[in-house]
Amino acid sequence: MKLPTFLAAQAVQRPVHTALIGERRMTFAQLEDSTTRAAAAMRRRGLRVGDRVAIALPNGSAFVEAFLAVVKAGLVAVPVNLRLAPDEVEYILDDCTPAAVIREPAEVAELIESGDPVQPEVPQDFDDCVISYTSGTTGKPKGAVLTQANYIVLNGFLNGRMWNLAAEDRQLVTTPLAQRTGLARVMNMICHGCTLVVPPKFDPTGTADLIESERVTFMATVPTVARMMLPEIERDPARFASLRAFVATGEAFPLGLKRQLQELLPHLEIHSYYAMTEVGLVASMGPAGQFDHPSAVGRVQPGMEVRLLNNEFHEVPAGEVGELWVRSGPPGRWLTMREYFRRPEDTARTIRDGWVATGDLGRFDDENFLHLVDRKKDMILSGGFNIYSREVELVVAELPGVQGVAVVGVPDEVYGESVAAYIEVAPGYHLIEQDVIDHCRQRIASYKKPRHVHFVDQLPRNSAGKVLKRLLTATH
Repeated sequence: MKLPTFLAAQAVQRPVHTALIGERRMTFAQLEDSTTRAAAAMRRRGLRVGDRVAIALPNGSAFVEAFLAVVKAGLVAVPVNLRLAPDEVEYILDDCTPAAVIREPAEVAELIESGDPVQPEVPQDFDDCVISYTSGTTGKPKGAVLTQANYIVLNGFLNGRMWNLAAEDRQLVTTPLAQRTGLARVMNMICHGCTLVVPPKFDPTGTADLIESERVTFMATVPTVARMMLPEIERDPARFASLRAFVATGEAFPLGLKRQLQELLPHLEIHSYYAMTEVGLVASMGPAGQFDHPSAVGRVQPGMEVRLLNNEFHEVPAGEVGELWVRSGPPGRWLTMREYFRRPEDTARTIRDGWVATGDLGRFDDENFLHLVDRKKDMILSGGFNIYSREVELVVAELPGVQGVAVVGVPDEVYGESVAAYIEVAPGYHLIEQDVIDHCRQRIASYKKPRHVHFVDQLPRNSAGKVLKRLLTATH
């Protein structure tokens, strides 16, 4: 089972159905034809099965065409996020050693114009699809080798089951297509036959206009996008009447933000899920659990095994915290990555007998909901107590006006480490250090409350929007 067969089937079954709305509109028949021609041109220019092709394009039709052509040609796509700094891009290109780099939409158009409408032959046992570079919040990013099977199982099967995706849906992309969340929407399009709406960039006003004019039904993005969209929704909720589902991932989804969305758009289904580049989707939560279990990331997906292990690799007792190790069959066959590209030692440390170490710490409650408590590397040890930064962050985020928060451990002469909170305050709000400390003292144990509170204009983030905590600890 291969991704190109899904697109070919959509082109046969619904040839005039709109597949893509970007800088131009394309039907499934047109998308099938253009990507087949581009794939043929790539192979005719000497690219061989398994060669890597870096795609350094902005969001738009050309990115989608280039990616699908690479897959059809039996090549391996290396999406490059254009938000990366030049040194970061150079690192990725040096690491993956691509046979070609596509930097301009005109290059894609040239491939299409010069190619024949005959799809190249690709060995059936070749399944590598994408090298997706991790965000590198604690060091240099690593390239996770993901297969076509990984995407078909997750975006073709599980996403359809979770969100009832159908050809009538219109999905809006608000994150870079070069990231796995954005690329997953391309997979949803070809697997389910829905329409993909791809604006060149995200801005709240333009997104509101698109949702209304294109009758968008589905968004899968990060909670930050929801927060930025709130003023537009508050201004005129009726413009969002077509939107049936909002799906969030990638960061904590504050309860207050969920409530605001639900009050403004009572018809909206709110979903969330926990996933990683290396392991795909681990747990998810539908609308019913969003308010009953606000601190959980959901229940484990069918087909995914999860163990919580201590430092000696023994399972922890029920209710206690351990590192998440996950498995879904042989690496690369179902959900988990096949390997780290050219990093056998990192692969061996991360994958053991099919079990993949996530580096996340979590616990299960008595209803089998999974709660993430921290990254293993972010846990704070203060006076002999384990303090989980995520727990403190969720409590701080409850305060009105907190737009973003990151909690880190900093050196303390008495306790070894103490808790420091860095907070972005939304425009129009005013907070002082004592407000934060008093709120935390009421909600969590006293030893967990921040001893240091810093208000910042902007938290340091990488191109994926994840906070770079190492930069915060380095400046304290």
